Formats: sequence, structure tokens, C-alpha cells
Amino acid sequence: MSDILRELLCVSEKAANIARACRQQEALFQLLIEEKKEEEKNKKFAVDFKTLADVLVQEVIKQNMENKFPGLEKHIFGEESNEFTNDLGEKITLRLCSTEEETAELLSKVLNGNKVASEALARVVHQDVAFTDPTLDSTEISVPQDILGIWVDPIDSTYQYIKGSADIKSNQGIFPCGLQCVTILIGVYDIQTGVPLMGVINQPFVSRDPNTLRWKGQCYWGLSYMGTNMHSLQLTISRRSGSEIHAGNTGSEAAFSPSFSAVISTSEKETIKAALSRVCGDRIFGAAGAGYKSLCVVQGLVDIYIFSEDTTFKWDSCAAHAILRAMGGGIVDLKECLERNPETGLDLPQLVYHVENEGAAGVDRWANKGGLIAYRSRKRLETFLSLLVQNLASAETQT
Repeated sequence: MSDILRELLCVSEKAANIARACRQQEALFQLLIEEKKEEEKNKKFAVDFKTLADVLVQEVIKQNMENKFPGLEKHIFGEESNEFTNDLGEKITLRLCSTEEETAELLSKVLNGNKVASEALARVVHQDVAFTDPTLDSTEISVPQDILGIWVDPIDSTYQYIKGSADIKSNQGIFPCGLQCVTILIGVYDIQTGVPLMGVINQPFVSRDPNTLRWKGQCYWGLSYMGTNMHSLQLTISRRSGSEIHAGNTGSEAAFSPSFSAVISTSEKETIKAALSRVCGDRIFGAAGAGYKSLCVVQGLVDIYIFSEDTTFKWDSCAAHAILRAMGGGIVDLKECLERNPETGLDLPQLVYHVENEGAAGVDRWANKGGLIAYRSRKRLETFLSLLVQNLASAETQT
């Protein structure tokens, strides 16, 4: 199997350990509680703690990959900057050091001398992690390093991570909010074509032991390269519409289900919601986190994740896009889909990951400007789009 994918799975698990440690170790949890209170922070703190957790995860991913694959780090892009300035004007660049002690010392500068918290973080950062997967281990495929770029979202749904709700009930397997909506996203793409090739979604908070209150997570991966399509759900069964469907199935049985289901953001436009209600009936689910909503499609809990705004970014969608490609699906530009004429035979406008938005500045350079639709079945997507377009047109006529 691709050594790069194997290593990405290991670093995602190390990242998940950091995310869990910040909630489960008392010294670190207290810093999160301080963050929640929104009281005036100590001016010597270089950064609020939630951002530190984000940056630590990102740096662990970048530097572990660089150690195993020299030269790769310059092609790893993420949401966070690792340079901090505290309110006293002191600048600190967060890098992982070669030893646990050195990392603890650097973290202590960021955390205003909090030795207990710094040592606890350094310990989990330098902990070795092993990851095995029978499907992954049974196949050999080599993906050349020099064509790869990587998008990282270190902790997607940061608000849910800080809030930390642990007892949210799911609605048909979908969590509207809570720690279950937190994901770590790593997407690998071809730097020449922008096509997603490998994806890892790590969900650190899936189930909690009622006695120890410790969390366990789940990791999902996919690879789509040169005609090879593999993913971690190939041997699992997902339950949908009361019937069992093979999780890797995107063919005939799935295509002829009479109704659609969709997961959306609570901030979705009313016009989209109204059209969706006509297409999906009551099978519309609200959920937090772009990564988590995409994961709901990967898991087969819904047919579609649709978002009409331009506030998701390449690091939000690349990982899920690669996994969905391996399953026969993808993520397309919503605006272009709505403007497209299916009768002309134009291909679906898949998102790409190597080109900036012209004329945009800052993070908007990497925004998914036309919104998106994530899907598992091309056939069902085509049917869904035709129904959506009809109902959007009907809504516009009525207004």
C-alpha cells in the first residue's frame, strides 16, 4: 500500500490523541475551560488554547510527514499559522523539537510557564502510534511523492470541540452537534491536476466508556489513483431506509431508492431548505462541521451533503472528496451544477484543489466559492439535481 497513506493514518491517530488529551487530562482540560469562560486572558499567553491545539495537531502532521518523506512539508498546507505573538509583543514560532523535553520547554513559553500542561502535551505529541488495517496492508501501490500536495484541517468544528458536549443524542445516526462532530481532515491531491487522490478523516470522539469517561475514535480512509480505488468501508455494512446496503455500493440498489436524504448546515439559505424539503421530505438533517457532514455521506447515513455558501475551504473538503472518489462518488460545485445543462453531456464540475480563486485575498483564495454537493452515487446525484433544479425554479416562480 502507499507508504504515504499509511503514515497519514498514523499521524491522524496521533493528532486524535492530542485532541482527546486536551479534553481528558486535567491540566489541559482546565485550559479549555478557561477558554470557554471568555474571561480576559493573561497577556503573556501567546495564543488562546483552542488555537494552540489546532496548531499542535497541524505541526505534528507536517513534521512527522517531513521526517518520513523529506521535502514533502513544503507541499503541506493548512488552516493555521504556527507563528504567535503575545500581548507583550513576544514572538514564538511553534515547531516540534527532536526531544519531548525540548518540545515541553517551547510549549511552556506559549503557555506562560504552565509546566504541567506543557509536559502533558509534549508527552502525547512524542508518543509513538501504530495503525493497521487489513485492507490497506494487503495491497501494494506506489504513489510518487513529487506529484502530491496535502490539505490539513487540524480540528474541524473547533466550536464543538471547545464546547465539549458529550451527551448529544443522534438522529438516525447523525449527530446535530457535540464532540462527535469534531474531525481531523487530511486530503492529498495531484498538484498538477488538482484531483484528490487520498483522504483520511479521523473522528476522535465516537464513543465514551461510561466508567472511565475516556473516548474512542474511528478513522476512515480512501485512495483513488490510476484506476485503483480502495477505501476503509469496503468490508462494512451501512443501514439506510430500513434496508441494508453494502457500504461500498454506489450502484443499482442505491440508485432506485424512491426518496433522498440530505445533511445541511443550520445556516443554509431558506430557498435551498424549501427546495430540499420537496425533494427529501422530512429526511433532512442538520449537523455541525463541514468535515462531519461529509463523513455522514461517506458512512452512507445520507445521500447528499449540500451547502450553498462560500464558507468552506479546500482543507474542509479534500479528504472526504478523495474517499468519496474511491467509492464512486465525489464533491461538485453546487453553483456550476445548477447552471449546467445535463442534456449537453457536460461532465459534473468536480472540485479541484490546486488553483486559487482569482482576485481573492487571505483564506478566501482557497474557498469553495460555488458551494458544494458531496455524494456517493453519480446516478442518484443526477436525479437529485434534476429534482432540486425543478423545485428551485418553482420556488422562484412563486416569489
